[in-house]
Amino acid sequence: MAAKYEQGTPSWVDLGSTDLDGSVAFYGGLFGWTDEGMGPDAGDYRLFRKDGRQVAGLGPATDVGRGSSWTTYFATRDADDTMAKVAEHGGTVLVPPMDVMGQGRMAVFTDPEGAFFSAWQPLEFDGFELADEPGSVTWTELMTSDLDAAKVFYREVFGVGMRDVSMAAGVTYTLLEAEGRAVAGAMPIDAAWGPMPSHWSVYFAVDDCDAAYAQALALGAIMVMPPEDSPAGRFAILKDPQGATFSIIKSDPDFSR
Repeated sequence: MAAKYEQGTPSWVDLGSTDLDGSVAFYGGLFGWTDEGMGPDAGDYRLFRKDGRQVAGLGPATDVGRGSSWTTYFATRDADDTMAKVAEHGGTVLVPPMDVMGQGRMAVFTDPEGAFFSAWQPLEFDGFELADEPGSVTWTELMTSDLDAAKVFYREVFGVGMRDVSMAAGVTYTLLEAEGRAVAGAMPIDAAWGPMPSHWSVYFAVDDCDAAYAQALALGAIMVMPPEDSPAGRFAILKDPQGATFSIIKSDPDFSR
């Protein structure tokens, strides 16, 4: 049976949180998510569901100095091969491939610029059961201190294609493509934004960006960037009450990647 997600496609995200119950309350209030534990063998790891379908994971924040944070998982046909390519091309292996309860194999890395990401080799579990709909992940994006180096790294590690497109104000945006389909984006960090580590951002789809932004603030989120328009749609960036950064977007239906 063919895998649901092509190699190099973001297939899952999870939240490492310093306050699991606080995260459940926040995202439940914002997106209508419910949570469930995965049993005693999974420790404190939980699944978030939207209308009964799996949209994300939740577990305790790891002690690598990140605090609460979202992590993007990229589908791979062979986690061990991905690990070898990460090491070969200047990345760092933080957690080597490990089996996860017969569901798949996962590993955790950083790219040469320090952006955290994970790989997922599916067995029983492919990834998202719901995506690109309100209350679920619709896009992932790399903000990097060295875009040229990042393009080489992810192309070599996952075999994805790269396509540059022109955005507003003369900004060049890079699309990562799997089997000719845009699956993620990348752009350079602007020095005008102040000090910022390279990182992968997660975007959640919403019906109304301004209303969701106001609701997030009412639930205790902190503003990073208020709603503004972009070619892809109206979006905003926030930190949840535990400090994890995420984005929301009302996509423009006429925008083509």
